[in-house]
Amino acid sequence: MCATPSMRIAAMPKKLFIAALLIIACLPFATAEDAVPEAVRKVLAAIIPGQTPDAIRAAPTGGFYEVSYGTEMFYISQDGRYLLQGDLLDLKTQVNLTEKKRSEQRRELMQGVKKEDTIVFMPAGKPRHTVYVFTDIDCGYCRQMHKEIKRYNDLGIEIRYLAYPRTGIDTPSYYKAVSVWCAEDRKTAMTEAKAGRQPPERSCDNPVEAEFSLGAKLGVSGTPTLVFSDGSIVPGYLNPTQLAQYLETQLSN
Repeated sequence: MCATPSMRIAAMPKKLFIAALLIIACLPFATAEDAVPEAVRKVLAAIIPGQTPDAIRAAPTGGFYEVSYGTEMFYISQDGRYLLQGDLLDLKTQVNLTEKKRSEQRRELMQGVKKEDTIVFMPAGKPRHTVYVFTDIDCGYCRQMHKEIKRYNDLGIEIRYLAYPRTGIDTPSYYKAVSVWCAEDRKTAMTEAKAGRQPPERSCDNPVEAEFSLGAKLGVSGTPTLVFSDGSIVPGYLNPTQLAQYLETQLSN
């Protein structure tokens, strides 16, 4: 099974390279900018052979290049000697520049998600907010969240579920997600499965594996994980009141 992009590159060089290889094996190729110094290209070819970054760009601070594979990012000096892993903060503006870039990349990835490929629980009226939730049927906090689905909807929050069986592909949780998706009434099947009832085994064309892969690219490492319209994420459970407050204060138009 592919490692998720939320696996952080280890501090020691050997561990760094192994983790990077596992991460990148799960991610799509992209073309880097032609202006990147040859020294940077050589370092990447040496530590991550055979893979092309999604982007290489000049870092906001001088002397370094920002390298990204999906939402995984690190920095290499323009002479190829130094590698930095971690978030870059602008102390003047108090902005986390690395997380800002991650959010942009998540937003781009989420633009490819079709509503019809999610299991949607909608408010009665026009939604105030739409939240994508990576969920695992066997996850305790996911089940707690779903028990309160009506309350989320009553607060004007539309929930769009994406499958993220934490145990991976070809596991019982994966097949439960597939069986729910393939049910005639997906919403009812989801509700029953999250109440602890074993869904009848079903199979059909489904987006479960693709959504699991998308979650890995976004940096999902646990469930529930909430993804918002600006590309930001919140890992973990927020009750309806907490989620409504977050949406109003952080994402209100």
